[in-house]
Amino acid sequence: MNERFQNALARRPQAVPPVWLMRQAGRYHSHYAGLRRQHSFMDLCLRPELAAEVALGPVADFDFDVAILFSDLLFPLAGLGMGLSYGEDGPKLGFHLSPRALGQLKPWQEALESLRFQGQALRATRERLPQGKSLIGFVGGPFTLFAYAAEGEHRGGLASAKQQLGLWEGFMASLLPLLEANIRLQLEAGAEAVMVFDTAAGELSASLFRRLAAPALLRLARAFPGRVGYYSKGALPSFFSPEFLAAPWAGMGFDHRWDLAACFSLQGRGFVQGNFDQALLLAEGADFEREVEAWLAPLASLSHQERAGWVCGLGHGVLPKTPERNVRALVEIVRRRCS
Repeated sequence: MNERFQNALARRPQAVPPVWLMRQAGRYHSHYAGLRRQHSFMDLCLRPELAAEVALGPVADFDFDVAILFSDLLFPLAGLGMGLSYGEDGPKLGFHLSPRALGQLKPWQEALESLRFQGQALRATRERLPQGKSLIGFVGGPFTLFAYAAEGEHRGGLASAKQQLGLWEGFMASLLPLLEANIRLQLEAGAEAVMVFDTAAGELSASLFRRLAAPALLRLARAFPGRVGYYSKGALPSFFSPEFLAAPWAGMGFDHRWDLAACFSLQGRGFVQGNFDQALLLAEGADFEREVEAWLAPLASLSHQERAGWVCGLGHGVLPKTPERNVRALVEIVRRRCS
């Protein structure tokens, strides 16, 4: 395990934070691109030895503290029988959510069997992971998966999903037990923590988040105290009730719209992840270094105690055309500036 990451989980003060980035294994990376020329995206996910190779590439190249399961958050929908394929335009489901479709979903126990490959991928990654590196898994957030199931994509304001909120309870009856079982599967396979990536929940109003999304998320957090982290793109402070923040999360991630220095007092336990603007990773030369330094200044000025729990990352995922040199430089600058 990585000492820095374990310190962040426990909120132990330290000078240098652990670093990992959402989508750190992806299209910007020449290692991934080389594998993708030889294999389909589906093969990279479904074949454990290939998934491990993808996950280990950025750890080797950029010295990240944490490796992440290489997979896709939509596989639970495929397991429930919704079908899933990947083309040039992204993922495509066999059918979308409807009152009739609810009756066509497979039992979650049967769906879980189709996700066993993720446990195999985690074990294969762990076997090859260098000493001193940590390993985490992930699942999609309940509302994010509902939005994809209803719309087939995540674009715009998710009007179709919001018009079908009457299907929420019926869909959660199938999805939530599957997500719980999937998280357990990943933890048993060697993940030190499992992130819930909720990229669509920020499209909800604060009241809808609290009424719909939050109870489902709290169920996951309480099922695995201290082992499940949460990240929501576009979430606002008004989304998070005192009950939500007091739940036994392993930690929470915050996108680049947040003042990260203020988030350490907002959340009283676990890690605080974020949150350099991923678009600024595309800046050139001195402009890039200036933006990193400006972002780091208020964080570096905090005492080790005040910023205990920090996991350095981005506001969201690494963008496809990001220069590898900037990813490497970000890791180096953070470690130098905070040491």
